[in-house]
Amino acid sequence: MSNLKNDKNIIWTPQPKQAVFQSRPEYEALYGGAAGGGKSDALLTEALRQVHIGHYRGLILRKTYPQLSELIDRSRELYTKAYPKATYNDSKHCWIFPSGAKIYFGAMQHTKDRINYQGKRYDFIAFDELTHFTWEEYSYMFSRNRPSGGGTRCYIRATTNPGGIGHGWVKERFITAAPPLTPIKTIVQAVGPDGKLIEMERSRIFVPSTVFDNEELLKNDPNYLANLSLLPDKEKKALLYGDWDSFAGQVFSEWRNDPARYTDRRFTHVIKPFEIPKSWKIYRGFDFGYSRPFAVEWIAIDHDGRAYVIAELYGCTGTPNEGVRYTPQQIAERIKMMENEHINLKGRKIRGIADPAISKAETGESIADMFASQGVFFDYGDNERLAGKMQFHYRFAFDDEGIPMMYVFDNCPGFIRTIPALVYDSVNVEDIDSSGEDHIYDCVRYVLMENLINPRQGKSNAIETDDPLNILNPASKLDKYNFYRM
Repeated sequence: MSNLKNDKNIIWTPQPKQAVFQSRPEYEALYGGAAGGGKSDALLTEALRQVHIGHYRGLILRKTYPQLSELIDRSRELYTKAYPKATYNDSKHCWIFPSGAKIYFGAMQHTKDRINYQGKRYDFIAFDELTHFTWEEYSYMFSRNRPSGGGTRCYIRATTNPGGIGHGWVKERFITAAPPLTPIKTIVQAVGPDGKLIEMERSRIFVPSTVFDNEELLKNDPNYLANLSLLPDKEKKALLYGDWDSFAGQVFSEWRNDPARYTDRRFTHVIKPFEIPKSWKIYRGFDFGYSRPFAVEWIAIDHDGRAYVIAELYGCTGTPNEGVRYTPQQIAERIKMMENEHINLKGRKIRGIADPAISKAETGESIADMFASQGVFFDYGDNERLAGKMQFHYRFAFDDEGIPMMYVFDNCPGFIRTIPALVYDSVNVEDIDSSGEDHIYDCVRYVLMENLINPRQGKSNAIETDDPLNILNPASKLDKYNFYRM
């Protein structure tokens, strides 16, 4: 789409990054990743591409209708100038064009609201601020993306900034899956009525943009760059530079994952695995899920009280926040297999800690009883949510030398993916938004509440490398693996 025009004047023309976004052939494309990149205009004008076709139907979504007001106001500026005979129906939130084509503005405040679109079809579907949506909401609209008649192209477009309840899945699907502007291809399968396997390809891409790509904005409002530069550090990194590791609303902004420090263990929470000393305690945290993922995390506690997440069993299909639907008996079998075979678990005394909810027997045998019948036992954890969250904060904090009170082995991808993506609840503003993927968080929280620590002041009292065997501190010389500076 080179320009947007009526018979007399060019109304709008894309800037270079907008033009790249609008020229992509992939089925899905995400544009933006920072503030001020011209995302709204790119989305609104892309929706116009097929309005000359009478049966074309487009849909532009925001999380709530009030959030749509700015988009609708901007559409009035663009659409009425380019198509003077087009009309907007306020009650139906719909533009009707001279050809008969329609562009709707819609909302999906709650996941259940997706059924409002059941039975409808849209050639073009766009999400503004995609990270405000869950994967369930986004993926459901694939089923609504089908032609309203012949001759139209069906595809999906989205814009966003980092942050929000969907930050984790959006980052995984578009940002970390491939470098920017690199097509990501997925093979999908279906079985036909004749029993034959049908393979098809779908592709997606991320087109990054920042305020530096929006020359018109910087020319019209040069102070906007200064406004973004005044933001607190994590918001500045996200909104000015498009940093997906730091964003507003992130619960654990202390989190660091630096592969360059996996060996020296300074200023990183993720480290390389090692053999756990026999004298360290090991716990098994558990959070049950069926349609949602279940989570099992094994956590070792050293003699300084430092926690190490050393192994995990995460019942996720690979689709964010979708469970594998294992029964308690099936989960118990896999727990026993892990504890019989894993180098750091086999032959060890392991104490299980789980959500007290598994003890309920509302419809017969409790989940806890089902596990016990398989030889897997749990004590019930302290489910105090805010105190548990603070234990994460205390443990994620680095001392003056960059040593935290909790590490995670790099072979625990579920923890590494989901914990940094957790956001605050919009109502209970001190708590985690439990509609996110918080299952690993919960199961680790139960273990941390069994091993409470206080926030540290200043440097840690762990032994320095010039005394690696704790010769100067015989009281803590329990084994040669006691934590020390590296």
